[in-house]
Amino acid sequence: MYKVIISNNEIGYIENIEEFKTKINTDLYSEEEKEFMAYYTINVEPEYKTVFVDKKTNSDETEILNKIKENSTITYLAYEITLNNEEKAYVSTIEEAEQIVEEMKQEIENEDVEMTLGIVQKYTEDLDSLKLSEKEEVEQNINTEIEKAVEIKESSINGVVLATKPVKETYISSRYGDTVDRNSGHKGLDIAAPTGTTIVACGDGTIKYAGWYYGYGNLIIIDHGNGVETYYGHCSKLYVSKGDTVSAGDKIGAVGATGDATGSHLHLEIRLNGVYINPQKYLYK
Repeated sequence: MYKVIISNNEIGYIENIEEFKTKINTDLYSEEEKEFMAYYTINVEPEYKTVFVDKKTNSDETEILNKIKENSTITYLAYEITLNNEEKAYVSTIEEAEQIVEEMKQEIENEDVEMTLGIVQKYTEDLDSLKLSEKEEVEQNINTEIEKAVEIKESSINGVVLATKPVKETYISSRYGDTVDRNSGHKGLDIAAPTGTTIVACGDGTIKYAGWYYGYGNLIIIDHGNGVETYYGHCSKLYVSKGDTVSAGDKIGAVGATGDATGSHLHLEIRLNGVYINPQKYLYK
């Protein structure tokens, strides 16, 4: 018979080396264990030594296979689905990954948003760490990201995202284009709010102006780049100065009734290359 030795330890006996090596390839792991397996590595190769034994000695191949299995490592293969080059989910088969990507690409195309889907092979020795997902769950998560991208697109002007309403409105007291009590159409949007109500920046940018400006009273102008500027008029307080850098949601002032104002409100304007734009195309829809 043949004595099997692993790491200088005698494990047991086999009758035929070639048949046993075939069993290592076919029977070391169950079909269930092989489902996500890319390959396995035997960390310590068994040695075989010819020996004479008592004819009553039996081979113990099952026990030996278990010992070899204990000294081996499985490498699994899963498929990572990426959105804009960021990890979103893992699925078990390339067919499932390709189906998800194809269906979601159609959704992205329908919504006309800039998003990129991809598939990356992921090798790991810890399959549980990848947290494999069902197809429906992956598609739901990607759809949520698509919806967010649509919201951002709808609140963007010339590539600039106006992500935040400057005040929590009580009501819109005068809309863009209104001519009541005016010689010409209203160039902005008036949002009624109590004096002292916090005003925040609609988007990222640099303070172009912060001070008194004729009928606007205390005025803040933010330059967002790409020719986009937002104006915040009639402020009771200014929390920023010219040259300051702000992010969407940063406090910049407080609502008031300074300048030509009949009541406490924020006068909001959006200008693109100096041309007035209706704020309600992007905010307070």
